[in-house]
Amino acid sequence: MTNFVDYVKIFCRGGAGGAGSAHLHRDKFTAKGGPDGGDGGRGGHVILRGNRNHWTLIHLKYRRHLFAGNGEAGGATRSTGADGQDIIIDVPLGTVARDADTGETIHEITADGQQETIVRGGRGGLGNWHFRSATLQTPRFAQPGEPNVERVVILELKTLADVGLVGFPNAGKSTLLSVVSAARPEIADYPFTTLVPNLGIVRYRDERSFVMADIPGIIQGAHLGKGLGLRFLRHVERNPVLLFLVPADSPDIRAGYNVLLDELRQYNPELLDKKRLLAVSKSDLADDELIGEMKKELEGLPVVFISALTGDGITALKDHLWKLLDENP
Repeated sequence: MTNFVDYVKIFCRGGAGGAGSAHLHRDKFTAKGGPDGGDGGRGGHVILRGNRNHWTLIHLKYRRHLFAGNGEAGGATRSTGADGQDIIIDVPLGTVARDADTGETIHEITADGQQETIVRGGRGGLGNWHFRSATLQTPRFAQPGEPNVERVVILELKTLADVGLVGFPNAGKSTLLSVVSAARPEIADYPFTTLVPNLGIVRYRDERSFVMADIPGIIQGAHLGKGLGLRFLRHVERNPVLLFLVPADSPDIRAGYNVLLDELRQYNPELLDKKRLLAVSKSDLADDELIGEMKKELEGLPVVFISALTGDGITALKDHLWKLLDENP
């Protein structure tokens, strides 16, 4: 069982607002004083907060009901009731909150410490002090607080990285990430070794660096939910540069690249607007003559030939990626 959870559905309830007070001033010197009822406190909010130390939503997997505190009622001498306690939910950067009923995006958390309210608490009611007038000098009523609001919210994590690795299962994405960064994803010679996105920091010249994400492999029909389907396609949306990996021993490299592009297009056409680079992996399996033929077949495509096993082309790959990142606004 993996500790990586990138999708949870939670039931949220904001606090109810406290009732205003209808108190009339009384003391040993005043038998019939005027209104002095205070306002009720607001109900607590349910708030998302970005936390860069979180990388998964697993802490919410068994905490599905989140209730903020109710506001307290107003009191005498125009004293305002205490506000209800807020519920603050720490989430990883890249978390998107959507309304479960409408599908509407409520907020996106992209910065450490960013706070966004997903369910507001009810406003506190006004005390009778606010309702006095020349014709109604002793109002004996006050405003009730607003009731609490309930909402079912879906939280989805979309990995934040500079470069997203896109390819079929067994294309060598995990191996490449392990070579260019300190990340140590599980690597084996069978499909779907990678079940969750892995992030690695790629060191570049002059102490520069960028973040690369190894996305679980795409199969044809992924946009329909086949294979790992929509579970991983959403992670691609956050990457400004996409690095497509197709192995050199593929029957048709251009056709494979087009299948990957088509899956992204059918999932979200805007993904094709991103900067992209094709890397032909496992190029140590091909001799110079075969690589020359492949270059002719791939003419017109931004392509680089690499081998994670021998290290060939890795420096050129980093140069290409850095140039694309530098061009990205």
